[in-house]
Amino acid sequence: MTFRGLPFPRTLTGRASILPPAPWHYSGDLLTVEYRTDPANVRAVLPPDVDLVEDDEDPGAVAFIWADWQSCGDDRAEILDPVRSQYKEAFVVVRCRYEGRIYSRCVFIWVDKDFALVRGYLQGYPKKLGSIHQTRPITVGSAGPRLTAGGRFGMTLAAGDRRLANATLTLRGESPTGGFVNSHPMLHHRWFPGIELDGRDSLAEVVTMSGVNVELGPAYAGEATLELFDSPTEELTLLAPREILGGYFRSVGTTFAGGTTLR
Repeated sequence: MTFRGLPFPRTLTGRASILPPAPWHYSGDLLTVEYRTDPANVRAVLPPDVDLVEDDEDPGAVAFIWADWQSCGDDRAEILDPVRSQYKEAFVVVRCRYEGRIYSRCVFIWVDKDFALVRGYLQGYPKKLGSIHQTRPITVGSAGPRLTAGGRFGMTLAAGDRRLANATLTLRGESPTGGFVNSHPMLHHRWFPGIELDGRDSLAEVVTMSGVNVELGPAYAGEATLELFDSPTEELTLLAPREILGGYFRSVGTTFAGGTTLR
């Protein structure tokens, strides 16, 4: 008798599992604000076994990304049951160096659905629940921006009944890229404490992952603003911006088919 489920609950059929079997396919619109903070602030959110990038590699660069996603398993069942596929997230990415290689690393992230939360734990993302909103581009009417010069977008993040971030993006035109901070394979730690709660971890791994079958829409760049706010239960203001570099819009499609354990 085999119990199935990824990761839980596990039953004979696996139908009640919070996640469908992998691979998982994603399509979404990403709004990104890139900025610089003091490199010491980035160092403060990296674990001791992970290094800052070198001085000439912009160690204080940060990307704050809002994403409006639709995701599904290989059978695409969620597409006809959209409550299981649609979710939004806002996340903060820095770059780091591990064993001589540069990686992107998500240091803070909020999502608005339970399946996205648990899927993130499996991958090593430090996800929390939040309220995330972003302006959607439109192709008809006047109730939103077009993907042309002058198109204006707003993004908000709240958690625990408190506003954590506001951002805006005004498009200038097409861009060769959608930013540089979130352009490397991800490096994450998968941590879970032992049941004894004696300071030891039952799970302590360093993992990396990249999407496969990546499909990118045209990228658009523009001027951006970003405000971060204090909260008694968050540490987002540790990465307060010193200089805004710019913002981007891009539609992205990718598939997660597993990662690699480095340690």
